[in-house]
Amino acid sequence: MRDTLLLGILLLSPLVTASLIFLISLFFKNTKQTIYTLLALAGSGISAAIALYISYHSYFEKQIFSSHLFTWLNIGDFTIEVALKADALSSFMILFVAPVSFLIHIYATGYMSRDKSYGRFFAYFNLFIFFMFLLVLADNPIIMFIGWEGVGLTSYALIGFYFGDIQNTYAGNKAFIVNRVGDFGFLSALMLLFLSIPSGGFGFSNIFLSLAHIEPFTLSLIAFLLFVGAMGKSAQIPLFVWLPDAMAGPTPVSALIHAATMVTAGVYMVARFAPLYNMTPEVSLFIAYIGALSALFAALIATKQYDIKKILAYSTMSQLGFMFMALGVGAYSTALFHMFTHAFFKGLLFMAAGAIIVAFHHKQDIRDLRGIKFPKIFIMMAVASLTITAIPPFSAFFSKDAIMGALYASGHLELFAMAFVSSILTAFYMSRLMVVLFFNKGEQVAKESPKSMFYPMMLLTLLSVFAGLLNVPELFGGDLNFSHWLNLADKIYTIPHAKEWALMAVNTLFIALVIYNTYKKYAYTNAIIVEKNYGWVTNKFYIDEFYNKTVVAAIDKLSHFFEKTVSSFLIDEKINLTALAYLKLGKIVSMTENGNVRFYALYMLLGVVSGFVYLYWMLRSAV
Repeated sequence: MRDTLLLGILLLSPLVTASLIFLISLFFKNTKQTIYTLLALAGSGISAAIALYISYHSYFEKQIFSSHLFTWLNIGDFTIEVALKADALSSFMILFVAPVSFLIHIYATGYMSRDKSYGRFFAYFNLFIFFMFLLVLADNPIIMFIGWEGVGLTSYALIGFYFGDIQNTYAGNKAFIVNRVGDFGFLSALMLLFLSIPSGGFGFSNIFLSLAHIEPFTLSLIAFLLFVGAMGKSAQIPLFVWLPDAMAGPTPVSALIHAATMVTAGVYMVARFAPLYNMTPEVSLFIAYIGALSALFAALIATKQYDIKKILAYSTMSQLGFMFMALGVGAYSTALFHMFTHAFFKGLLFMAAGAIIVAFHHKQDIRDLRGIKFPKIFIMMAVASLTITAIPPFSAFFSKDAIMGALYASGHLELFAMAFVSSILTAFYMSRLMVVLFFNKGEQVAKESPKSMFYPMMLLTLLSVFAGLLNVPELFGGDLNFSHWLNLADKIYTIPHAKEWALMAVNTLFIALVIYNTYKKYAYTNAIIVEKNYGWVTNKFYIDEFYNKTVVAAIDKLSHFFEKTVSSFLIDEKINLTALAYLKLGKIVSMTENGNVRFYALYMLLGVVSGFVYLYWMLRSAV
């Protein structure tokens, strides 16, 4: 009863408040913003408080919270239950998803304070986190998929929030359609799983028990198709093209999607299916290589971007690539640890970017923001930038170093090398961003911003610094607490301490050199203005153009073929010809119904004669 109550309130609070906000905005047009604010913060805040309570008891007391709501499908001895479960992995997820979402809600009350669609925004916002909670707390992949699709749907509404600009609508459409490609893979995997499990239930525990009875080829195909879904949701090559365009939405949307929710769903899903991926090492290695390519590719593109939000968008794709590298070599807890620290520093970076955009008249091009004077934001953004570049002792130093160590110990030195280069590029593009913004000649002074935008950022600043201490490695006297808590099927990698010290020292030294040289190049110079802003990297390797010329053009031609040939000729024209034939036949038959009494008398006479002829023939046959 307690579990059902807690999980129910955690899940339904944002749904209820989203519904109330929607109804109020629909029927009471002049409602004060304060009402919407209270409802939005209540929905996300209650969920955050319960999430922290559940995570506390999961971590310290190893409790599992579960709730069976009802049986959805029951065929013989095979059942699909609608059930929620907060085991260690789900409790870990809500530990940062719920509080970070709440902090972004507080931030958004200030950022969106002058927006005429304030109520609609928070209705979407609360609905989004409801679906994210459903995804994380689902006890079977069917319910997870419902949350997965709900997150995709609400992100479409949030990305295209300013639909008055057609480009924003295109961005929302792009995100929705590209994610549908990935979701087709996820759904196909679920169908194969459904057909491959003969009895029991479709909950995760029964699925994992049944994996040993599935043929190896089918098992690999299921693992691959599940990862196709993750590639779409977590913006990995080749399904990444929606992520930069998702910056069309308000900045709180970017913070929510990129920091702790939607894009992390793919990482969570692969970690949830860890027993499956441990049985399909070839698919796992494929995941690691896709992650490595995505991390390197996105980091390279970020070095030539000028839109402050798009730099951070490609940064998100790159950091997710690090997580998938760790997942691919079986270091699941390590990947999740980096996702944990990423939630804080990436949320902080997007919030800081939003504060700059609001304070400087919605400018987003860093060339137009050179030399801004914004001390509070500088301090917080500097902390977040040092964190993402993995400078000790900030949190991402511990999480990214753990990934680098796992890659090195796994024996896949090519993956380690790609991760190392990506890490160096991260230091470059983040230093470039910071130096151009704050270390240049300029007279731009920030205008006053709502205080509600700064309080969440202050807390995220502290978490960006200290969150890594929750999972300190043995090298620094820690015990890898998250690994023991999550208890996933991790592969154990060990490196001699001397070698680990050497790897960390080399990595940190190179990062420091990159930061120093970037400062020398861009500080108080016009380097950002005169640098070459054309070519392959600046144009994102023309991937969008390639997709438009090949995939989009092919689908467009196929659609026109179906519209003109199949729909117009084979369907519409044939149906119209059939209808015309019946019309002509009706006109011929209607000639017998002309209203002339003499014709009707003739018909009666013919009928009587026909009847007599029939009787005569019958009597003749009987004789």
